[in-house]
Amino acid sequence: MTYRIGVDIGGTFTDLALFDDAAGTAITHKLLTSPDEPSRSVLAGVVAIAQSAGVQMGEVSAIAHGTTLVTNAVIERRGVPTALVTTEGFSDVLDIALERRYDLFDMRIAFPRPMVPRDQRLEVCERVRDDGTVVTVPEREALEAGLAELIATRGIQAVAVCFLNSYANPANERLVAGWIRERFPDLYVSLSSTVFPYPREYERWTTTCMNAYVQPIVDRYLARLEDGLGELGFTGKFLVMSSSGGTLASSIAREFPIRLLESGPAAGALMSAHVGKVLDERNILAFDMGGTTAKGCIIRGGTPIKRYEMEVARVHEFKGGSGLPAKIPVIDMIEIGSGGGSLAGTDERGTLAMGPRSAGADPGPACYGRGGQRATLSDANLLLGYLGAGSFLGGKMALDEDAAGRAISSQVADPLGVDLVEAAWGMHEVINEDVARAFRVHASERGIDYRRSSMVVFGGSGPLHGVRVARKLKIPKVICPAGAGVMSAFGLLSSPPAFEVVRSRQIAIDRLAPSDLAEICAELEAEASGVLVAGGVAREAIRIRRRLDMRYSGQGYEVEVSLPDEDPQSLRDALPQLFEEAYAAIFGMTLSGRPIEILNWKIEAYGPLAATHETYRVLQEPEGTSVLKRNRKAYFPEAGGFVDCPVYDRYALASGDSVVGPALIEERESTCVLGPGDLLTVDPFMNLVIEIR
Repeated sequence: MTYRIGVDIGGTFTDLALFDDAAGTAITHKLLTSPDEPSRSVLAGVVAIAQSAGVQMGEVSAIAHGTTLVTNAVIERRGVPTALVTTEGFSDVLDIALERRYDLFDMRIAFPRPMVPRDQRLEVCERVRDDGTVVTVPEREALEAGLAELIATRGIQAVAVCFLNSYANPANERLVAGWIRERFPDLYVSLSSTVFPYPREYERWTTTCMNAYVQPIVDRYLARLEDGLGELGFTGKFLVMSSSGGTLASSIAREFPIRLLESGPAAGALMSAHVGKVLDERNILAFDMGGTTAKGCIIRGGTPIKRYEMEVARVHEFKGGSGLPAKIPVIDMIEIGSGGGSLAGTDERGTLAMGPRSAGADPGPACYGRGGQRATLSDANLLLGYLGAGSFLGGKMALDEDAAGRAISSQVADPLGVDLVEAAWGMHEVINEDVARAFRVHASERGIDYRRSSMVVFGGSGPLHGVRVARKLKIPKVICPAGAGVMSAFGLLSSPPAFEVVRSRQIAIDRLAPSDLAEICAELEAEASGVLVAGGVAREAIRIRRRLDMRYSGQGYEVEVSLPDEDPQSLRDALPQLFEEAYAAIFGMTLSGRPIEILNWKIEAYGPLAATHETYRVLQEPEGTSVLKRNRKAYFPEAGGFVDCPVYDRYALASGDSVVGPALIEERESTCVLGPGDLLTVDPFMNLVIEIR
């Protein structure tokens, strides 16, 4: 079996790609997401793409899936009623949080509501010291009585067990979990010592509460998907994309759904890194814009930046500290509430506002003709000529230009006192500036000059806006890969199986014997590798990455240090130098002679890539015999307004072809917009490489 399918669900569209590993080819498919039941669009898409390829489901060896289900459930608070079982006297930790104001001068500052309300928290008398010594063992009778009352009065379906020092010794948490599963077998139980055992209790408990909050939803969703795929005749591996860029077996995804927070976007970031590797572009700004949101990721030295904390459900989109922290391994991305479905209107100042709310898939933008009445970015792009009314999704979905015009006139043009074209251009340009501003902030916070990078654009709306965003950022080159409209689905099929284990174990280096380093690493490596072996990865094919969080004794925060791929026992003496090199790279100095300690141990096990080809040729027949499909009026203010713009067939372009803007290059899932004077060249891998004027 040489066929594999990748499925990425977004808020508006579901993207699919089918790889034929024997032939090195791929086909793509895109359909509207079914928001009431996302599994329905997944199953429909799988059937459609298999039929178009002439493939039986029994011939498909693997299906990799990326989903925004977890993110949306947390943001929209669509999880299940969840209880918190915690150490006596500490149930207010979720409210106290970090005692920080993310805006010192905002007198009306607001914080996100805790995932578990105060009246759904249950305290038990237990205590473990920070060295792991058990002082007090909890009592079963009081615990079960309290939970029984919460189930009866609050309809509790999931429980997060979060004890104060369980990261040092999980014995009490495991004991309580055993009692709950025995007495209440229908409850879903998450332990903070299993989800992410870090010493800082607020972040650890919030992460565990989120895991419990969405676990029943994810479990049922994946069960429906697997049952539906089984009924279609699928017998291969079903994998789920994690936030850290590796694929997980379904059983692990059900246990740790919090690791799916950035599931789909992570796949796109990895695919951007792969495109950069093939083209020898080591520094990349990945720009993904779909129907609901836009994402950005900085890739340095061919590798996406990874971190171990992200914020969800921010009260203020660009203000750190205004959301709920999730301690998980995650590819470092910024998410912007801008997409093809972004709703337009006026704000309290009477000026144009775009997003972050979206029309979604149902009813969608006004131009979709599905009952939507609100003006969106897609409506503006249609009126500006960037989208073709008869060529959207390869002509399978006609767009209603009149409906788009009516929506923009009534909701934008008339309130602002401008004409229809000015309103549409303003909508388009506001989104471009929102994205550019977000990227500037994201890069500045990480001390990175993106002007020395190339931009990889993808998603249904990314190629529409990428060139103009790159011009604002002074990025000289934009790369639009083949199949850009569904590139996250490609990334799902190009990601290795991987699982990362993180443990907090504080040890001073001068007290660490070489054998201690090897033993701790071996313990965690066995745990991480065991997850992959259970998912069907051959043990001899597994590789290991080792990282340590280290700091000078007395400091409050740590620096991540990557260990060389050597026997850990031989690395003990090299740890001080490795740490000081990492410290100096961040702070430009070291504190030589100060004691150094290890705080956290991060072990990642990863398997081999399933892809057997460096690139895959997208199979799609050109519409006709000519590269030039037609001409269409499109709006370019630099050229004086609407110009008679050539529209090229992406599938008829050949390696070495070049196009000078203004021009539009159409493919089934997206359209690439070239500005006046921009030069596009088709490279040997069929990427569109655009030099900004």
